[in-house]
Amino acid sequence: MKRFQRQKWLLTASCLSLLAIGPALAEDQNPLSDEIIITATKKAVGVNIFKAPLAVTAFGEAQLEALHVTDLESLSYSVPNVSLDDIGTWRGAANFSIRGLGINSSIPSIDPTVGVFTDGLYLGISSGVVLDIFDLERIEILRGPQGILFGRNVTGGAVLLHTKKPTNEFQASFKTAIESGLRGTGDNYYLMGALSGPIIKDKLLARISTFYNKDEGYFKNYEGGPAFGQPDAFSTFGKAKTFMVRPSLVFTPNTDLEFILRFEYGDSKGDGPAAQSHRNGSGIANPIADFDRKGFDFSINEDGLYDSNWNQLISETNWHVGLGQGVVTNIAGFRRYNNKTRADIDASPRELFSSDTQTKQNQLSNELRYAGRFADRLDLTTGLYAFTQRIAYQESRNIFDGFLTFFGGGVQRQDTYGAFAQGDYDLSNTLTFSLGGRYTYESKRVNIATVTLNTSPCNVIDDTCPIDFTDKDSWSNFSPKIGLTYTPDERINVYGHWTRGFRSGGYNLRSTTPLTAPGPTGAEKIDAFELGLKARPGQKLRLNAALFYNDIANLQREINLPDPRVGVLQIIRNTANASIWGFEGEAQLSASDNLTLFASLGHTNGQYDKVLFDLNGDLVVDDVDKALKIPRLAPWTYSLGFVLTQAWADMGTISLQSNISYRDSAFYTDNNLGTLNSATMVDFTLGLTTKNQMTVSLYGKNLLNEATHGGDTQLPNSLGGGTFAPLNKGRVLGLELKVDFQ
Repeated sequence: MKRFQRQKWLLTASCLSLLAIGPALAEDQNPLSDEIIITATKKAVGVNIFKAPLAVTAFGEAQLEALHVTDLESLSYSVPNVSLDDIGTWRGAANFSIRGLGINSSIPSIDPTVGVFTDGLYLGISSGVVLDIFDLERIEILRGPQGILFGRNVTGGAVLLHTKKPTNEFQASFKTAIESGLRGTGDNYYLMGALSGPIIKDKLLARISTFYNKDEGYFKNYEGGPAFGQPDAFSTFGKAKTFMVRPSLVFTPNTDLEFILRFEYGDSKGDGPAAQSHRNGSGIANPIADFDRKGFDFSINEDGLYDSNWNQLISETNWHVGLGQGVVTNIAGFRRYNNKTRADIDASPRELFSSDTQTKQNQLSNELRYAGRFADRLDLTTGLYAFTQRIAYQESRNIFDGFLTFFGGGVQRQDTYGAFAQGDYDLSNTLTFSLGGRYTYESKRVNIATVTLNTSPCNVIDDTCPIDFTDKDSWSNFSPKIGLTYTPDERINVYGHWTRGFRSGGYNLRSTTPLTAPGPTGAEKIDAFELGLKARPGQKLRLNAALFYNDIANLQREINLPDPRVGVLQIIRNTANASIWGFEGEAQLSASDNLTLFASLGHTNGQYDKVLFDLNGDLVVDDVDKALKIPRLAPWTYSLGFVLTQAWADMGTISLQSNISYRDSAFYTDNNLGTLNSATMVDFTLGLTTKNQMTVSLYGKNLLNEATHGGDTQLPNSLGGGTFAPLNKGRVLGLELKVDFQ
């Protein structure tokens, strides 16, 4: 242990010692030097992030390259009060949390609290979200409810992904990378390329980008397990392959009209979760699979799998009109996602509990909006939205090596319609009044086969399972927003607002007990108050800060409880009314022409005000439940870092970026027995960019080798106790080559 601690500090010291590189380079080589233009306000033109009256962190292309962002989880420690975690039950299932509002399950019918949008297309389920991303122009992470402009299911916030558009000049890029944990296991290979340019100059532009990833496996699966006298016998685990292609077209018949068409196909498959069992919150450890929760060891007999594919088509039309010098925008999108999985849920080398799932999802949506400015005082955005989706989910459970088998799932159809408007009126040169609102109507219809009622093989997707629950329901909501923005000069932006958020009611397609109906749950509503400050005192320093208070009614939760017969019960209910409050701040200092320092700090606190459901499973709703902590609420987050650049003779530019980020531990389950580790992440990138646009980078992620988990499900004593806790990767070192052609 002492040797390991010395290695941790030596690695950290080695990275920080690189600060000795002297200064002397132009600021335009610094990936943090420019303000980013964002489109989160949905105005006629993009807005400088400093002028946007909301808490938003944006990453441009240069920053994403410097951070070696390959999926959204790569940014999980980079933004205050934000967690972008993959739950790990299968790859790609998002359990995002912002300001203490998140979800805790892979059930596809659960509506998220953090909405994810790709080029304006809302991703209707949480599966298929935390997969590889590439060829991006920027990512915008919005903190706090965004319901006026983005609709329901954004009570925590929203994540906006913007892919690169075709260019009017020929451009090409190629990037390849290799990563390794230096653990005696497999390496991880990346290959990316993009080609862009005009088919008809100024009229028809095209772009195509491709991505390939082959992960040979990071983890060691100690198959026999220490209990079998083979502590050093392991197999490489965590293999995966991903391929994506994204062609796009831009057609501009005249200066007032633009058509953008984007298509994406993806296929990703590999091993199931690296499931670790450690001592659970009740103090019970599985005698044949008891591992250190701060380490990466595990032992399972079922490798499992995930096999997902998707395709999506997004059409965007922008029509510049004379009315208010505005823009009429229409975004229509279609997405199809399919996924099959298998997982070793007992997380041990015995066949005690394995699960197979299948998900099929189709969605179609359209948003038509107008944005313009009138009398040089009023910015108006208004629009209509429609969304329809079908989710089919099948699950089977194998308990005690087939002694018990269960089958079930469900089909859900939903339709959503919305109308929204927001106006920002300049009362004076320094004071702007904002008023907005959105009306939403949503209906859902379900056919559900309860898992425990079907012990013979059947499949909901193939319509061979008997349906025991059929229902439909609808919800409507009006969400208003009132705010003020004060800008005494170009260096100060003070804003405050109150808004109401709405998270749709719904059903549980993973119904595990006939004693509790799978729905419907009531809608979750949030009244959110925020006061923010953005300051630019001089040319060197940038400051952002926000205070927030959220009052949540009918909090929707996924109650996760061990069960001796089916392994785990998962019940979706409106569990409580709660309050969440806190603050966050971000700072960036250009210490010199070539050195930029940055830091962030976030704090979130919360409590239950009224409990509506038995949270700890003792069959009583009382003060014991009320005293529990809200899951996935990490009280403290912070980050510190720097970017340093320097000219190197006639070779080009050397850049060094390093940062340390911290996130507190948080509870995973509502009964507070499952927990998520605190973690301190140290990353670095050392790169050389030559004058002919070739970049070679050496980088490291999670240098302190911190062990983190996607979840911490508590297992019953009948399965030996312990946990199902899917592991994330630890320390990774990488080497990347990128070449740009213009």
